[in-house]
Amino acid sequence: MNTIREIPTDIITDTVKGLFLTASSELGEDVLSVIRKAAQSEDTELGKYALEKILENAKVAKDDSLPLCQDTGLAVVFVEVGQDVHVTGGDFNEAVQEGVRRAYTDGFLRKSVCDPITRANTGDNTPAVIHTEIVLGNTIRFIAMPKGGGSENMSSSVMLLPSSGLEGIRKHIIDMVRTAGPNPCPPIIVGVGIGGSIEKSALLAKRALSRRVGEPNLLDTRLSELEREALVEINNLGIGPQGYGGKTTALAVHVEMMPCHIASLPVTVNIQCHVARHKEAVI
Repeated sequence: MNTIREIPTDIITDTVKGLFLTASSELGEDVLSVIRKAAQSEDTELGKYALEKILENAKVAKDDSLPLCQDTGLAVVFVEVGQDVHVTGGDFNEAVQEGVRRAYTDGFLRKSVCDPITRANTGDNTPAVIHTEIVLGNTIRFIAMPKGGGSENMSSSVMLLPSSGLEGIRKHIIDMVRTAGPNPCPPIIVGVGIGGSIEKSALLAKRALSRRVGEPNLLDTRLSELEREALVEINNLGIGPQGYGGKTTALAVHVEMMPCHIASLPVTVNIQCHVARHKEAVI
């Protein structure tokens, strides 16, 4: 049985700040490894050149502690809070927001958050989007995901006919990527959420992007097969790295699913550019 642990809010703030600073300049080895393989196998000159420049950019960003992209993203935070944790010293959500605020201010990262109507910038990249889940245990797990606007703009939630089935879902995924074309800065990672409600499908799709790139869905062979087939078909579209043509339009397709209402089939496709930034920590 777990004992109650007290975790001060200043530890939460420091952890979140560090995750966003690191995520902004250091691309994960899972992403880099897949891009390196793509650069070796890409058969178009411009496509290979684009992939090599992406790798060069990632090295410069890490070596010089510079942002991987000028769009340092909307801060998305997935949090798993152990039910045996007692947060002390203040408000939990504000502690997370303060971590984001300090990361973007102290790290001189671009502030990209604004009022939807007036477009007035909030000045510190808050509020972050925080998704909190209560789990067993006495730790807190954070996944920090700065999400760029260009790829987010190419994402969409729809309600398909329940009769659409896997074939209809697959077709929708391909149609979304075809329509997006070069806009989300390919090679992309495609997060797909199926089922639940309209908002839950979007959350599943976004969470799918935090998976290690290319790691298949291990819980459902139907979904792992859909991931494999959709990736092949997407890469046959010929959009290629940065839209220059080639066979590397996507690095991976990640699909998550949960049951839904008998009258509905919610599907969200959330596209992520090649700057697939996400870092995690457990305290």
